[in-house]
Amino acid sequence: MSEAVLITERRERVLHLQLNRPAKRNALSAELRALLLDAVESAASDDSVGVILLSSAGEHFCAGFDLAELAAAEDPDALFADAVRYHRLIHESPKPIVVAVQGSAVAGGFDLALMADLRVAAADAVFGQPQVRHGIPTSFDLAADVIGDSLARDLCLTGRLLPASEAATAGLVHRLADDGELMTVAWAMAGEVATNAGAATTKAQILSRQASRFSD
Repeated sequence: MSEAVLITERRERVLHLQLNRPAKRNALSAELRALLLDAVESAASDDSVGVILLSSAGEHFCAGFDLAELAAAEDPDALFADAVRYHRLIHESPKPIVVAVQGSAVAGGFDLALMADLRVAAADAVFGQPQVRHGIPTSFDLAADVIGDSLARDLCLTGRLLPASEAATAGLVHRLADDGELMTVAWAMAGEVATNAGAATTKAQILSRQASRFSD
C-alpha cells in the first residue's frame, strides 16, 4: 500500500495538512491537488475548524506542479482545467491558512505559499518563479497582490530566487524561524489565529477585497 501523499492532523481548532511527496520535492500531482482541495472544502463548512496549517515533509516545501505527470498526460487540457479550480478554491478558502515553508517554494509551490494568509519560513527557504526561464507562465497578478508590483516584476521577469531574509523584509514572510523551530513557530501562529474570535470576520474582509481587486 502506497503512503498517503497528504497527511492530515487535527489539534483542537487547527487542521494540519502536510504535503507528503518528499522524493518529488512535494510536487503537486493531480492526486495531491484533489486531496488538498477535498480537505480545504471540507474545512470550509466545518465550524470546529478555525485555521488550516499547511506544511510539507522533507527538505523542500513544494516544487510546483508535477511536470512529469503533465508531460505524460493524455489530456493535459483537463489537468490545466482542474488547476484553475484548485487555485480558485485555495485562494478563496474562508478559513485562514498559515503556511510553513522550508527549502524551495517555487513555481506552483510559490503560488501555494502566496495563496495562504500567513507565511512562516525557515532560514533556508527560497521563493520564486524560475519556470519563466523555460517559457512557463508565472502568476504575476497573484505575486503583485502580495509583494507589490515592483518585486513581482523582478521575480517573474528574471526568475531569480528570493531568500527568506529578503522575503521577510519585503513582507512576504511574517515570521522567520530559527533552525529546527519552523513547525514550533508555525503551530504557535496557527494557534493564535484559531483562538482569535475575530479571525473569521477578518478573513471575510480579505476575500471581499480580493474579489473587488480581481473583478473585471
